[in-house]
Amino acid sequence: MNNSYTTHLYNKHILTHIDIHFGSFINKLAKNEDTYLFLAAALVSNAAGNGDVCLDLGSFDEKMILDEGEGKKPVVCPSLKNWLKILSTSDVVGKPGDYRPLILDDKNRLYLYRFWNYEKVLSDAIKKRAGDDIEGIDFKLIKNSLPRLFPDNPEEKLNLQKIAALTSVFKKFCVISGGPGTGKTTAIAKILTLLIEIEHGKKLKIFLSAPTGKAAAKLSESIRSTKNNIDCSEEIKNMLPSDAYTIHRMLRVIPGASGFYYNSENKLPADVVVVDEASMVDLALLAKLVEAVPDKARLILVGDKDQLASVEAGSVLGDICNRGNIPEYSVKLLKRLVDGSKPEERTEVTCKQVLSDCLVVLQRNYRFSETSGIGRLSSAVNRGDADTALSILRETKDERIHWEDIKTAKELYCSLEKKIVEGYTAYHDIVDPIEALNSFSRFKILCAINKGQFGVDAINSLAESVLAQKRLISPSSQWYRGRPVMIKGNNYSLGLFNGDIGIIMADRDSDDNIYAFFHGASGKARKFKPGILPEHDTAYAMTVHKSQGSEFEEVVIVLPEKEYPVLSRELIYTGITRTTGKITLLGTESVLRAAISRKTERASGLRDALWKDEYL
Repeated sequence: MNNSYTTHLYNKHILTHIDIHFGSFINKLAKNEDTYLFLAAALVSNAAGNGDVCLDLGSFDEKMILDEGEGKKPVVCPSLKNWLKILSTSDVVGKPGDYRPLILDDKNRLYLYRFWNYEKVLSDAIKKRAGDDIEGIDFKLIKNSLPRLFPDNPEEKLNLQKIAALTSVFKKFCVISGGPGTGKTTAIAKILTLLIEIEHGKKLKIFLSAPTGKAAAKLSESIRSTKNNIDCSEEIKNMLPSDAYTIHRMLRVIPGASGFYYNSENKLPADVVVVDEASMVDLALLAKLVEAVPDKARLILVGDKDQLASVEAGSVLGDICNRGNIPEYSVKLLKRLVDGSKPEERTEVTCKQVLSDCLVVLQRNYRFSETSGIGRLSSAVNRGDADTALSILRETKDERIHWEDIKTAKELYCSLEKKIVEGYTAYHDIVDPIEALNSFSRFKILCAINKGQFGVDAINSLAESVLAQKRLISPSSQWYRGRPVMIKGNNYSLGLFNGDIGIIMADRDSDDNIYAFFHGASGKARKFKPGILPEHDTAYAMTVHKSQGSEFEEVVIVLPEKEYPVLSRELIYTGITRTTGKITLLGTESVLRAAISRKTERASGLRDALWKDEYL
């Protein structure tokens, strides 16, 4: 493909510079200037950049990707039959198991080799773990501990937390999914208690982890507060871990390298590994994690399968959970659920049931009932029912839900001014850093996009202007008192991580100088001189993506003035479920309806690899 066409594809935002360079590289490697080989390579690179694990060639069958214009003919993909013929005869394209730059499978999915390999590593590890039961369990201890730790509720047909516990006991792989408020952290704390008890009080090597520093800190705090209410001995409580790490810190980053200190050759010294907020973990990172977990260890993934997927490639938790299909449990597992005993006779378990027995989707919400406004709203959004969602938003009887039809930036700013003052006034008068951080975190404005009049940057500028008019801040300098900051990357030397939020304020206990204060894992504030902070943003507003793993008493969601590709039901659902109390949506009905109607689908072969009947 000549330079004028590639430049046109770039200018029309169809391909990036990286995509074009990769397509040219593949052509040179193949020693064949083939337009359709270039297109396949460039498009699979583009797909990876947009979060897909692979390129579904069938969806590009004779597809026009560039209209005729500016004196140029249109760019049209070949027929699938001809494209497959070209690719299958190229030396740079291999079949699964080959070591080639591009891999083409029998479902017409084209991969970059590294993504095919990550998917293979992860699916093989999950299938092996799912198929291996842990032997030598003391059934008497289980029968004693289960009713105490996981008492049955007469209103529930199936005690799903108990199923999660049994799965964690007998399997080396377990997934616990559920929305905010469904008791995932409580279940984890009790499951770890059970595992310690059935080991006769043996001190297990338990690693708690999460994809971001913010999520890890929240997990630490939740486990510490939850374990005090567990019905077990003080000795067992003292054995429960209280510190969580980012996955990168747990596996130990090697400076200047893409791998980790703990890997397939040097396993993590663990008996149990828990990964919270697993929906945020991308394919590459989870593949590297499962390689580092010892074969004998239990791996427990915890998260909300319906939330936004990771920013990087893959929608791993959704694929593992079979895209929302309800697990069908085997007779073997249900027998254990009834009396905690081992079935006397060997029962046949189908391939799908083997993996189903490793999945638990918690249904009961302890924060919002199914009949509450927010519970009904999040459920309607989750199933793509825009009519019901809009009907709930129009109701006026629930004070915790508010909807404003906002069409212009002027209307948006007028609506936000009062909310900004109400939400961000109290923390300015607080001297104690932890109390100030807690006060600031009660309210948050969430946006779908970063740029434009409805984006994070504009809303943060508005907030500074409004608060300055009220004389709450003096933003004449970068480090003004009361400025909230959010870290944009991981800095292991400082212990500050992507998503961490701090406040610039005076340290009145010492020199009254200005510092940036952040929550510490111990519950005490950590302070830093502002000048040494890693890359960061002002944080009155943030994107919904950045809010994952956080909770706020009141949330305002700002929708853009028009449709954007980023808008989806997962984004709206994630935004709504960040609140523990009140939600306000600002935007037009047409944009909200379009977002709820759009379900994110990322091309991947992981679901097929895990859920096809013949995998065992």
